[in-house]
Amino acid sequence: MTREPKMETVIPDRACRTGGRAIAPGGPAPTGGLASGAALSLALFLVTAASFGAEPFDAERAAMVRTIQGYGGEVAQAVGPKGFDPRVIEAMGTVPRHQFVPERLKARAYENRPLPIGLGQTISQPLIVALMTHLLAPRSDHVVLEVGTGSGYQAAVLAHLVRRVHTIEILPALAEEAAVRLGRLGYDNVVVRAGDGYHGWEEVAPFDGIIVTATTDHVPPRLVRQLKPGGRMVIPLGDPAEVQHLTVVEVDDAGTVRTRRVLPVRFVPLTGRH
Repeated sequence: MTREPKMETVIPDRACRTGGRAIAPGGPAPTGGLASGAALSLALFLVTAASFGAEPFDAERAAMVRTIQGYGGEVAQAVGPKGFDPRVIEAMGTVPRHQFVPERLKARAYENRPLPIGLGQTISQPLIVALMTHLLAPRSDHVVLEVGTGSGYQAAVLAHLVRRVHTIEILPALAEEAAVRLGRLGYDNVVVRAGDGYHGWEEVAPFDGIIVTATTDHVPPRLVRQLKPGGRMVIPLGDPAEVQHLTVVEVDDAGTVRTRRVLPVRFVPLTGRH
């Protein structure tokens, strides 16, 4: 289990050229947005919301989705020429992010930045959640593992896209709160466990996909062993004191492991015994 990152911010290529300046949280999205097959999902979401009457934060959530879709540069390269998977965009436009932050921060829930959730932890930046989910390539029959539950937001997004989510949190208080919250919101295909996610969850392995929400300088061997043939892991790799790289780890049918760097990011270290 790991703590959710305190300050995971995507770093565009221009940042690397100017001494590591990160995207300003909540600032305007870069121009030159992604090719938008996902725009249809956003439009359907807005039409559905209008049909049933606007709920609190509907407009803010729709604006958050537009911000995610508007990113260009390395993010556009990472998701490919077709843009974000429309199913991922639909999930981001559905999950009530304001339910996963403290009451005093609900009005800021849909800003494109991490927000504190207590115990020194944060809820991840929406862009990072969307990007990592897209890179995982989730399918409706998949069973996935998340290392680092936090408030449960990433697990909720995944729950709309896969058959079952197993999520591990190293802080017992956060794990308990997330389990109660996810149950209250009706996410009955999410199972929360308190423990050390570095070692995975062997009792319910293998997994079609694994998302790790903190950085380490190597790919955890036990997590690789818990991937199905054809499965993939999305994990930030690198020195916690330096810029890391969001990395996709894939295991082919022959058991060969391949890694692919996607883009530079910043995450806090993976905690626990390893």
